[in-house]
Amino acid sequence: MHSYLRAIGFSNIKSRSDFEKILGIIMEQPTEKNKADMANKVALCEMKKDFLKNMGIGIVGEYDEKGFFYLGHYFPYCRGKYITAIEDVSINKRVDTDAYTGMCDDVRVGVSLIFYLQNMVSFIKNGKLIEGIIQEGQISLSALSIEGRIILGLEQSEIQLRHTKEENAQRKRLIAEARQGNQEAIDSLTIEDIDTYAMVSRRVRTEDIYSIVENTFIPYGSESDNYTIIANILSYKEYENPFTNEKIYEMDLSCNDLIFNLCINKKDLYGVPMVGARFKGNIWMQGRVNYSASYTTV
Repeated sequence: MHSYLRAIGFSNIKSRSDFEKILGIIMEQPTEKNKADMANKVALCEMKKDFLKNMGIGIVGEYDEKGFFYLGHYFPYCRGKYITAIEDVSINKRVDTDAYTGMCDDVRVGVSLIFYLQNMVSFIKNGKLIEGIIQEGQISLSALSIEGRIILGLEQSEIQLRHTKEENAQRKRLIAEARQGNQEAIDSLTIEDIDTYAMVSRRVRTEDIYSIVENTFIPYGSESDNYTIIANILSYKEYENPFTNEKIYEMDLSCNDLIFNLCINKKDLYGVPMVGARFKGNIWMQGRVNYSASYTTV
C-alpha cells in the first residue's frame, strides 16, 4: 500500500481488500473527474475524492470500449492552496509507473525543483500523454509527510530581517545571472558558499546548528520528488478524518520563500505546531500546473 496514505489519516489500510472499499467510494462519489480519449478506443480517467478539506486520494486508470475500468495507480494528495511559482515546467514520465513529474528551476531553492504531477490528464495532446515544456506554468505546490517534528523558530530584529531579505534578493539575482553564464556571478556565488561554510564551521562549535540555519530544502533518498526541509510555520489547522477518526495537521509553510501547505498525521508529528515555530521533516512534494501558454515538445 502507498506509504503516504497515513499522512491523510488512512494509516490502518494494510491490505488490498481494505483499499477496495475506499476505491469504491472514490469511483461512486468523486470530487473531481477528468477524462481524455486515447488510442485504441481507450479513455484515460483521473478521479479524485476529497476525504478532508484539501486532502484526499486520486486514482488513474483506463476505461475500455465496453466501459470496464482498469486501475493503473493511485496516490494520496494534499491540494495546493497557493500559486507557489510561475516558471517553465518540464513534464517527465516516471520510470516505475504511469505517473508524471514536473520539474522547474527556481532560484529560491538553488536546485531543480521536482514534484509529483497531480493533474496529469491535463497534459494529453492528440490522444497521447506527452513529455514537454510548459511555458510560464502556474505551479501550486503542496506536500505530504510521514515523519516530522516541531522546532523553535529564530527570533530576529527588524534590522536582521531587512538584512536577510536583502541578502536573499542578492543571491537570487546572482543565481539567475550565473545560469545565463555570467562568470562574475559564478565566482561571487562560489566565494559566498566558501564564506558560509567557514562561518557555519566556526559557529557550530559553540551554537546549535538550528540557531544558525533557518531554512533548508535538500533532496532526500532515492525518489526525485522527496526532500528534507526546515520551514517556518505561517499557520496551521487540525482536522479529523471522518472515515478513520485520525487527526491531521495541515500547515502553511515558508521555506526559502517558497509558500506551500503540508499535511501530516498527528501521530507522526513530534511536538505541537505553533505560528513562528518551524517544521523539520521529510516530505513528498506534489504540485498542480495550470497553464495558458503552448507546449514545446521534446
